[in-house]
Amino acid sequence: MRNFDCKGGSQTPQSQGKARNVFVRSFNRIFLRNFANINGLHQKPTEVELKNEEEENVEKTLEKVLEGTGVGLLIGARGQLLSEPATKPLHEGSGLCRCTRKIDGPPRVVNLPFSLSWSTGKLYKYPPCYSNSYVVYLGGHSHDAKPSSCDLERATKSHYELLGSLLGSKEKAKDAIFDSYTKVINGFAANLEEEEATEIAKHSSVLSVFPNRARELHTTHSWDFLGLARQGNVPMRSLWRKARFGEGVIIGNIDSGGCFTRRASVFGHGMGTAAGGAPKAHVAAYKACWPDTAGGSCYDSDILAAFDHAIHDGVDVISASLGGLNANFFQDAISVGSFHALKHGIVVVCSAGNKGAIASVMNPAPWIFTVAASTIDRKFDSLVLLGNKRILKGQSLSSSKLPAKKLYPLITSTDARAAMASMADAYILACSYALWVLLILRSETMGDDLAADPHMLPASHISATDGKSVLRYINSTKLPVVYITYPKTKKGTKPAPTMAAFSSMGPNPIAAEILKPDIAAPGENIIAAFTEAVSPSAIPSDSRRAPFSAMSGTSMSCPHVAGIAALLKAAHPDWSPAAIRSAMMTTARIQDNMRKPMKFISSMTGANPFSYGAGFVQPNRAMDPGLVYDLKVGDYLRFVCALGYNRDVVAHFKKNFRCPNKTMEAININYPSITIPKLSGFVKVTRTLKNVGPKGTYKVRVHEPEGISVKVEPKSLTFDQLGVKKKFSLLVKPKNATVDDGYVFGKITWSDGVHHVRSPLVVRNVH
Repeated sequence: MRNFDCKGGSQTPQSQGKARNVFVRSFNRIFLRNFANINGLHQKPTEVELKNEEEENVEKTLEKVLEGTGVGLLIGARGQLLSEPATKPLHEGSGLCRCTRKIDGPPRVVNLPFSLSWSTGKLYKYPPCYSNSYVVYLGGHSHDAKPSSCDLERATKSHYELLGSLLGSKEKAKDAIFDSYTKVINGFAANLEEEEATEIAKHSSVLSVFPNRARELHTTHSWDFLGLARQGNVPMRSLWRKARFGEGVIIGNIDSGGCFTRRASVFGHGMGTAAGGAPKAHVAAYKACWPDTAGGSCYDSDILAAFDHAIHDGVDVISASLGGLNANFFQDAISVGSFHALKHGIVVVCSAGNKGAIASVMNPAPWIFTVAASTIDRKFDSLVLLGNKRILKGQSLSSSKLPAKKLYPLITSTDARAAMASMADAYILACSYALWVLLILRSETMGDDLAADPHMLPASHISATDGKSVLRYINSTKLPVVYITYPKTKKGTKPAPTMAAFSSMGPNPIAAEILKPDIAAPGENIIAAFTEAVSPSAIPSDSRRAPFSAMSGTSMSCPHVAGIAALLKAAHPDWSPAAIRSAMMTTARIQDNMRKPMKFISSMTGANPFSYGAGFVQPNRAMDPGLVYDLKVGDYLRFVCALGYNRDVVAHFKKNFRCPNKTMEAININYPSITIPKLSGFVKVTRTLKNVGPKGTYKVRVHEPEGISVKVEPKSLTFDQLGVKKKFSLLVKPKNATVDDGYVFGKITWSDGVHHVRSPLVVRNVH
């Protein structure tokens, strides 16, 4: 599995490096770009090979780069003055470091004709900008899975020839192209004018051309909650044991691979043993992003390069906790890269996004395993004691405590001193002399979803409802007072899991016939390894450093599922990516630890498949699902044909494949969930189940969506040996003409008394 751990946008040469036992590819350049021949500074590109001892010394590197240029000061992309030179600015901004010359009068901003590759320690010529860059996608390569150097060179030359035919010469094409995908994915990224991009899209060998869009990152005890461990011990029935802890599988997410780390905590909170999802698996990382100021972190050109290398390297699972605006499946770098990974038997797991709104789910392609975020049964309680004897329950990971156990004056930010006047009214401050304490009120949209942040000061996050009561208390008395307790870790809390307020939801905005997200996993207040290069609060004045921190987002839930996928791959190496996904989806649970339907934590109202997909993942049950819904490459292509995609384009994705003259109904893709987005009258849906367990007879149970009639034929399926496939049909129709429009939810379950193969059923009635 490869983790595209991303923090910014840029392009890079295809190269690799090693650090201890962690394999790393960096798809980013710390670079200085040339925009024009400004003030005579335009120079020919230079390549400088760095020695090992210089690789981590940016100052020496830049001194060498800037030598003789007359440039002395670095200006960041936001216009801030940087040190001369400095490491930090090169990881900030849009990737462009501007330079000022030492001249009389105001400094002039110029740009150097250099691109410094941090992954190789070389300087490269670099294209002018991202604003007019595009990805030109050509499908797959004709060479085999292990191309020779000649194959790679031939592929690169073909890209120059193709673009050169448009631009007028190979030299112009070489100047424009900054990434060539030569291993598995066929294509390139180049700086083009809009008219040029439109023109090359007409070429017969081009499948799609799309802007090089910026994406964003979707940024312990959770394994106990998932049942893989129990109070530090590994039960005999744990998938960890059955899958040998993922031994032999290649993974790359820091939450999904690596050794056990004992006494992991965040400033003493949440003390326990940290472990990846597959602790004995190999680790590999493809760095596709860096910090950016342009509203995104990860560019499509880099993401596609990461996929190309990961597939070529023979990975088993890819974890990508990033996303952006959804687009046509073949004009989306993550979708394109994931499809090529699928063709090579690789499971691709992606985050659902952190928008939290209806129809905001990202990574909606059916060949991607899309993960939503939930809570777990652990909280970091910090009580808020008001002067009126009201006790409110908050959350915090603050490393400091109040010096004395007494009540302190409480004021709002609007009444605070001028230095604090810029704070939003949602922040309430308790002050005593030089001591400031924070009470953070959640917004109405976040409701009761409380984050536990590692504040520098004593602090507590309280719900929107409790926040209103605090404001009422302050306004009801002349001397409001408060006390905040030091956080305490509490496990076994109920109800859990609940769905996080930030987790993006369906319906699928691109293909409504596919339910997204697919599944939910722990993603809120998750203790994970953390860089000690910055403070956990990200506040510049915060000098604290910690090897672990608590983080929330679908970027946390995604690696949980990726780690479980790696375990299933180790336990069942013959399973396809679709079978692995099906095993997790059909065994997921939709009840919390109180045996009640899962809820939204923000409102404590009932959640539904648009928030959690098939439900909350259960690794140990996924090991033995009984039956699976399997899919092959051709099945996905027939689905794309059913959506009306260009038949000639689809034919490029698989040798000798053509869209059938009579296309299938898109709702009949053999997906583990069943979605009917436009029910008008009678609809027949078909599915095929494959036996991956012992022989037996399965009987069906149907929980009908409200107002919808569902009949299953046949009502029982007998499997007499491993690998046998059996079809069934669902006959779906409204129960009467007065059924309201809108989505309703149900489920069907096949059971032999031991296995329970459950599929969510989502129906939208239309008149």
